This record gives sequence, structure tokens and C-alpha cells, in this order.
Amino acid sequence: MTRYAGTTKLFIIIALLWMPISIFCPLPALAAGPASVGFVDLHDEVPSIALDIRYYTAHNFVGERVDGYNAPKCIMTKKAAGALAGVQKELMASGFSLKVYDCYRPKRAVAHFVRWAKDIDDTKTKREFYPTIDKRNLFRDGYIAERSSHSRGSTVDLTVVPIPVPAQERYVSGQALHECCLPAEKRFRDNGIDMGTGFDCFHELSHTANREIGDAQRINRLLLKTLMEKYGFVNYDREWWHYTLKDEPYPDTYFDFAIE
Repeated sequence: MTRYAGTTKLFIIIALLWMPISIFCPLPALAAGPASVGFVDLHDEVPSIALDIRYYTAHNFVGERVDGYNAPKCIMTKKAAGALAGVQKELMASGFSLKVYDCYRPKRAVAHFVRWAKDIDDTKTKREFYPTIDKRNLFRDGYIAERSSHSRGSTVDLTVVPIPVPAQERYVSGQALHECCLPAEKRFRDNGIDMGTGFDCFHELSHTANREIGDAQRINRLLLKTLMEKYGFVNYDREWWHYTLKDEPYPDTYFDFAIE
């Protein structure tokens, strides 16, 4: 017993020295989930809004389901969902509804976009989504970025559909693609009112105030923009579908939890 007494005392002293560190230096917190930061499922908050979550499908400019989209859901801050509820109420009174393409976007999804954009040999979706643009210029022209406001939880991509909502053309992987900047009857048949281009169309005609689109398309864009601005959203001028809540809860935080 005497032989090990000194060693035993040494272990006890070391344990006592480490104890305050374990008390005052807790393990790192687990990654935040949607509920813990006040995110909600838009379908639970405003079930009348139509959903067409494109990055859960292969019908998007990447050409496959995007990382982090494990369910076809629209997740966003409760504040942004509340603002959309106001827009939806006004639209429904006139026989229309919102249709959402994308809401919260995990950082891992943005990283997926960036990897795709840097792979200049992958042009399988070019004909539909960027028919007139060299893929190597997508960063320069502001269509792809290293960070996205969507990851902050208060940005939404959306359009307007009539009520009752018409049937949506079903995309079949590998089908023939058509330029997103063509007239509505010639491009992929989205069930929304005609906004002049398809969703995620990397083309000048997608710029919200572009004067080359027709009068009816300009009126449709103005309808969406006017209502979204009334309820506190700001449009990204290169994309008629893209809006961010001006007074967003997390202006400097980019989240990465998956959509489940």
C-alpha cells in the first residue's frame, strides 16, 4: 500500500485541479435546430400557400436534389412566415395565392451550388436555366454567391398562382429542356401567372424591372412586388422571385441545419 500511496495522491490532486475547468468550461453546445432558433414550417403557419420546393427535386439548375433538402418543406423564421400570411390573405381575397419555390437554405446547399458552378464542364441544365450565359460567369453576374441570404431564414423565392391552383406540369428527369426565357407557352409550364421567365432563370429578362417583357408580365411582377413590400420584404432586383424580410431576425447569422 505504501508503494502506491504517492501515486494515488498525485491522481487525486490532478483530478481536483481539472474539476473547475470542467465546471466553468462546458462542452460546446449542439448545433441549433429550427425550433430552437424560432424557425417554423410555413405549411403549419399558412397552409393555403402552395409549395413547389425545387431543390428537393432534380428540376433545378444543379440537375439533382441539393444537399440539405431532406424533405420538400418551407422552413423560415416565424416573423417571415407571419409577414407572408399577410400577403396571402390579400391575394386570396382577389382569387390568387402565393406559391413558394424555396425558403430557408442550409449553408451546405449553398456549398453544393458553388461546387456545381465551379465545375464548368457540367452543363446538362444550361439549355433551360442559363441558355445565354457562359457558366464561368455565374459568379461575376450575381447569380451564384458564396453565401446566401436564404441561410438566414427570412428570404423566400415565390410567385403567384390563381385559385383554384392549376395542375403543375410534372418534370421527368432527362426530359427535353426548354429555355426559361421563352414565352410561357414554350418553356416549362409552371402553374403560376406569367412573370416573363421561369423560376431561377439566369437571364436579363429575370431582372425585376426589365422593360423587354410584356405589359401583362410587368403588371404581374408589380402585383407581387407591391404586396411583398407592403408586408416588409425587399426584392433582389436581378430575380423577380427573390424577397428578403427587411427587418429580419438574423441579419448576420447563416444556419446549416438540414431541412427534415
